[in-house]
Amino acid sequence: MIRIGGVAHSHRISFMRIKIAGTGRALPHTCRTTAEYEDALGLPCGQLSAAVGVAQRYVCEEESQIDLAVAAAEAALRDAGLAASDIDLVLAGCAVPYQPIPATAPLVMSRLGIADGMAQAFDVNSTCLSFLTAFGTAARMITCGEVQRALVFSSEVASRALPWQQDPEVAALFGDGAAAAVVTGSAEAGGTLKATLMRSYPSLYDACALAAGGTRFDFARDPERFARHALFQMEGKPLFRLAAQKFGGFVTDLLDRAGWTRDEVSLVVPHQASPAALAHMIRQTGFDPSIVMDITRDYGNQIAASIPFVLDMARREGRIHAGDKLLFLGTSAGVSFGGMALEY
Repeated sequence: MIRIGGVAHSHRISFMRIKIAGTGRALPHTCRTTAEYEDALGLPCGQLSAAVGVAQRYVCEEESQIDLAVAAAEAALRDAGLAASDIDLVLAGCAVPYQPIPATAPLVMSRLGIADGMAQAFDVNSTCLSFLTAFGTAARMITCGEVQRALVFSSEVASRALPWQQDPEVAALFGDGAAAAVVTGSAEAGGTLKATLMRSYPSLYDACALAAGGTRFDFARDPERFARHALFQMEGKPLFRLAAQKFGGFVTDLLDRAGWTRDEVSLVVPHQASPAALAHMIRQTGFDPSIVMDITRDYGNQIAASIPFVLDMARREGRIHAGDKLLFLGTSAGVSFGGMALEY
């Protein structure tokens, strides 16, 4: 039984037999240090670095979001030992799309050389949690037999539309990057998606936003208002309070759904929101810091790409083994908490 809001509910868990057959990641060529931004903004040396904890990040100057996505996808396919033509689902999980219409996934499908009509391609967006949402969607489609092999990717050019003049401590958190995973069915003992969970708190909908670019503000009618909302804005204090109140309980409920204890978790693969946010998450959840992946100092917050980027890094560094219990965790604008428990 699961107790929600004081009421007991029965909950039958349906495990999904899936396998991560391959992963890959990609970065732009250009790396910018926080010291470079301090110099450009006329800030004292070390002030911004100390405030945000991010020493450097990679930024797109020549590459496009699609270039990064294709490079990451090709690396994942090589790792899986598959050709692009073996894929029958291309699923994009990006916080910010290449353009509002059409979706990003069909263009990546085309750039990979997958012929017209040979796969389905669409986007899933839950901002920073988009990879987890897309991964869960792919797992369900594989489980129900709709597709056999899915390519799930997140590609972010997070260095655009940042408030460097208005709020440099927010702007300095972000970096660009992409990562992808090839997901297939699995008849083996391992490769089981034990649980997924998301909870949303839309009372803080505007606390973290890039408001222009959709239908909310009309550039033709009011270009000045459109321009005012064309930069990313974030109110950290209310977001921190919400996480402090709710995130620990959220993780407990996710573990309960998976049938795991905290001590059984082999590795935590979190969204790389910021060094401070990760430190706070570790204190809240009680995990040993040694099992929590943290790359924010060198890569910054890559929005939706951060979770699959860390996943690929952990696999290639030998930190993940057959039978390991992996816990994926994150928060997103909106606001939502999301997680996934995967037995590798």
